[in-house]
Parts: sequence; C-alpha cells; structure tokens
Amino acid sequence: MRAVLQRVSHAKVTIDGAVTGEIGTGFLILLGVAPEDTEEQALYLARKCVGMRVFSDADDKMNLALADVGGAILAVSQFTLYADCRKGKRPNFMGAARGEQANRLYEVFVSACREMGIETQTGEFGADMQVSLCNDGPVTIILDTDEMMRK
Repeated sequence: MRAVLQRVSHAKVTIDGAVTGEIGTGFLILLGVAPEDTEEQALYLARKCVGMRVFSDADDKMNLALADVGGAILAVSQFTLYADCRKGKRPNFMGAARGEQANRLYEVFVSACREMGIETQTGEFGADMQVSLCNDGPVTIILDTDEMMRK
C-alpha cells in the first residue's frame, strides 16, 4: 500500500458540489492499494500514519502525533499512486488493485484509524472528487508498505 500523507490546517472533499468529508488540523491521506496488498499492511499503515510525529511541540520540534494535537484524518482512495509512467506519456494503472479489493483494504485502513480514536473522514471510493487543502509546513510524506515492512 502507498500513502501520501500531508499535514494540513484544513482539507475537504467535494463530490458534485456537496462536501463529503472535511477536517481541520490533521492529515490528508491519499491511499493507494496494489493487488498483492493485505489486511496486515492496511493495519500497519494505519498505525504508522496515526503515530506519525510531525506536529510541532512547544520547542517548535516535530514531536507530536495526531492524538497530541486533537487532529483528524481525511482519507481519500487514490489508485493513481500506482501509475506506471515508464513508457509513453499515458500512465498505466495496472499496478493498482481492482475496485473490490482496493475498497475493502481502504475500509480496513479507515476503520483502524477510527478504532485508534482518531476522527476519520473520507471521500467516496471510486467517485470523481475535488480535494482541497492547505498543506501546513508544507509537510508531505510518502509511505510504502513494501519498503517499510521488508524483513
């Protein structure tokens, strides 16, 4: 699984003019799923995101996690994180999981974040969404379970 985690002061998802998810301080997480990804990876990635200490403490050091700052998550499914752009000018998305599997693991990720006590808003899986945000810092981190969970 891949996640692009952005520290935000606010973010929202709009579908057909209606806001479906909105947060203040926290993380906008774009989440991509590959065909070989597992529930174990979704749970691992959720724990990693929730525990990421990238919010400033009293000494202005990145030392605080979401729970420490009362932050929330806006999770948006993003199959294009698995774009293969090596050939030509049109990306190939064969590296992304099919809808049913991707949606299931996306929901596992979202549920895990909620179970850890973090308010978690979402977009709508498979929908054409407009995502707006104010990246705070900017702080943007790319997480890939294939790299992070190597034995």
